[in-house]
Amino acid sequence: MSGTHLRIKLATLAVNLSLPERGVSAIIGPSGAGKTTLLRAVAGLESTARGRVEINGEIWQDDKQKIFMATYQRPIGFVFQEPSLFSHLSVQGNIEFGLRRTSHSDRKIVLSHAIDLLGLAPLLKRFPATLSGGEKQRVSIARALATSPKLLLMDEPLASLDEHRKAEILPFLERLHHEFDIPLLYVSHALDEVARLANYVVVLEAGKVRATGSTTELLTRFDLPFAQGDRAFVLLTARLIARDEHYQLSQVEFAGGHLWVPQSQAILGAKVLLRIEAQEVSLSLTQQVDSSVLNSLRVKIISMVEYTAGLLIVELDMNGAKLLARITRKSADRLALHAGMALYAQIKEVLIKDC
Repeated sequence: MSGTHLRIKLATLAVNLSLPERGVSAIIGPSGAGKTTLLRAVAGLESTARGRVEINGEIWQDDKQKIFMATYQRPIGFVFQEPSLFSHLSVQGNIEFGLRRTSHSDRKIVLSHAIDLLGLAPLLKRFPATLSGGEKQRVSIARALATSPKLLLMDEPLASLDEHRKAEILPFLERLHHEFDIPLLYVSHALDEVARLANYVVVLEAGKVRATGSTTELLTRFDLPFAQGDRAFVLLTARLIARDEHYQLSQVEFAGGHLWVPQSQAILGAKVLLRIEAQEVSLSLTQQVDSSVLNSLRVKIISMVEYTAGLLIVELDMNGAKLLARITRKSADRLALHAGMALYAQIKEVLIKDC
């Protein structure tokens, strides 16, 4: 069976996982949860790790069969938090260094493609000392891709960058799994990054797996911390169905109905991803037609949780799609809200990106 299968045991880590064979699987959790240790074990860098590591049918480690591939034998690309480039080599020299451990027959990735994807062509003759943090990290990613890996490992690659540099590099990371058919294990503590990049999430806690599932599912689970807070949000897959050039808006449809969103350059009929923050959703017993808010949808209350004094997160159902609303306890009492109640959700802002 294809996919990434991990059964790893250490003094500080005990996991048993089956991950998708494609796309980005994010590993998240608090500090000390074992995220980096898991990546190191997959890479063969934890000598005391016991268990089994299988990537798309290829066994890299199996204690029962006495199989253990050393790190240099595992077809991985590893991008660390700090770029660690060779200062005496140019950008091109750093990228081509990755080719040394890859035979000609195993080179599946055209290096010029990776360089173009990451916008590195203008930087090839420069040296690391002259690069910004974001540029260095893009070079590190290109060097990892140069090995034509069967698995990419990234350990908080944006953690050392400021917000400007993160914004610079995120679009490149988004394009990676579209351009290259390589599964990616991505460690991060930043939920915004995970929501933007990952399609599958593993939540680690104290060295054990607390939850796994699709990104859209886990972000709205009330037994996990992500749906309870000021920045709680949902991700929804929708289809672009119309454009209004006069007002610079696009219309999308999904299970819960239709929404007006900021203008998208995606082709009509394309899938898009919507992000709706709980603080951008208000509730009303009747549909508000004399409001500046364009989007009003019929919903039903699933449950309510008071996550801090006086503030609630309301879990809503929109014909099978979930929505979250952040309201005050006073509003909930004034409207006499309760589970199973039907009402309207007004959605003030929707963020949209291509799938």
